[in-house]
Amino acid sequence: MSASAVPGTAEAEPAPRVPSPWPARLRATWMALIVPLALLAFWHFAVKWGWMQLIPSPYEVAEYMVDFAVGGIWDDAFSATLHIHLLASMSRVYGGFALAAIVAVPLGILIGRNETVRALLDPFLQLMRPVPVTAWLPLSMILFGLGARSAFFLVFLGAFYPILLNTIFGVRSVEKRLFEAASMLGCSETAQFFKVVLPAALPSIFTGLRLGLGLAWFVIVVGEMTGVPQGLGAVIMDGRTLSRTELVICGMIVIGVAGFISDRIVVMVMNRLLRWSPSHHG
Repeated sequence: MSASAVPGTAEAEPAPRVPSPWPARLRATWMALIVPLALLAFWHFAVKWGWMQLIPSPYEVAEYMVDFAVGGIWDDAFSATLHIHLLASMSRVYGGFALAAIVAVPLGILIGRNETVRALLDPFLQLMRPVPVTAWLPLSMILFGLGARSAFFLVFLGAFYPILLNTIFGVRSVEKRLFEAASMLGCSETAQFFKVVLPAALPSIFTGLRLGLGLAWFVIVVGEMTGVPQGLGAVIMDGRTLSRTELVICGMIVIGVAGFISDRIVVMVMNRLLRWSPSHHG
């Protein structure tokens, strides 16, 4: 006699099938490619029909990108130097971004939690925040001289304020009832910080980190105008000086791809740490 025929027993229902995530991922990939492919087609025909006479075609840029990466086509001063310039820029971007995060996150938490510190520092920070990074360029060259230190400082400035302001916002947005509940449970100030403040502020902090890292890649072009011999910003400036438009476009593409990959890494870390928050998945 089968188990299903025994009185008082019920057949086990089959587990519901979990839909495969691949169709959604493929659709998202195709959707993400529509605009770049459309712009690429417009670029190709605009050059072909003479609408943009000073801009090289996508094929010419792709050919030079290959030479920039591995050489063997033009064999000029920039051939097979992509890795050198990319690593130089990455060291400045990630170094400046890391220092900005190390300074801005604790400072933002302190300003968000302490009224005295906020009254002391917030007016000064709000006064300095509107000053663009480009305005700091001459002063950075005076303070740090020509070279990598000026670029590092400018990247730090570019990443600092988005991280700081989002951290302050995240800390100040923590609901008071959470502190009241934690106090009723006997949590100390230190425990409240790690169990209430930090988890509640993390989504906003990660938003600031994403914005700060994006601005760090944005600022690197300005930062490497300070006389550094290597870096993607230096390549773009050399391309402008030599009227090498294809070199300028190659530098722009590499910065865009590097910035996109950097953002995806931050999003992966964010999604892992914020698994409890379904509304914060990038």
